Amino acid sequence: MTPSQTRSDLARADRIAGSGWTLGVDTSTAVCVGLARGDEVISLRDDNPRAHAERLMPLVEQVCRQAGIAVGEISEIAVGVGPGPYTGLRVGVVTGRVLAHLGGTEPHPVCSLDVLARQWADSGTAPAEGFIVATDARRHELYWARYDAAGDRLDGPQVGKPETLPDGVPVGGPGCAARGLVPAQGAPETLDAGLLAACWRRLPDVGIEPLYLRDPDATAPTTRKATLTPTRLTLPAVRPAAADPR
Repeated sequence: MTPSQTRSDLARADRIAGSGWTLGVDTSTAVCVGLARGDEVISLRDDNPRAHAERLMPLVEQVCRQAGIAVGEISEIAVGVGPGPYTGLRVGVVTGRVLAHLGGTEPHPVCSLDVLARQWADSGTAPAEGFIVATDARRHELYWARYDAAGDRLDGPQVGKPETLPDGVPVGGPGCAARGLVPAQGAPETLDAGLLAACWRRLPDVGIEPLYLRDPDATAPTTRKATLTPTRLTLPAVRPAAADPR
């Protein structure tokens, strides 16, 4: 071992030589997990909106079983960092970082909307004039970004009401069904974590910090509320003493 080679470097090289599988994890919408190696792609998802923490690792283990590998044999990890709702998004980002750390590698963070845009562009059905990809942001809002026909991001990501989207631009993505928008033909309806695992090198690195874009729905109280109502005592009126007749 040379001074420039650490044990983690050698362990990572052994994994790449022996596996070559990349794991894709995204919890900005549903719980999405995928594996990719060359032309082999496996994708799994769980649409329960409140089971991100419970379902993510079982899905990771399941997709690894389908590929015939152990979790420890994964070579690279690509992580969708949103935008997305606070709790669900955080589960995927933290899990991706932990798995990468345990494997002696670095996570590869990408914008989740970029993954959907790549799906649309690679399908051959993307509008020539460009398009918008949107996901549900709750509070009657959407996370969205605008792309050219090749799937390269031009604007965003942003969060706002559906009526604030640019006029006349085709829209697609999971946010359409959630907010009553008519998706353009061929637009992706769900995020494919297998494609995330396969094409993360073609997507911009946006940094590992989650893209929340706004404060979480649940916030800590800033003022202390009284738990007991003070009892008000009513004292009897005190009458002045009568004057002595003497």
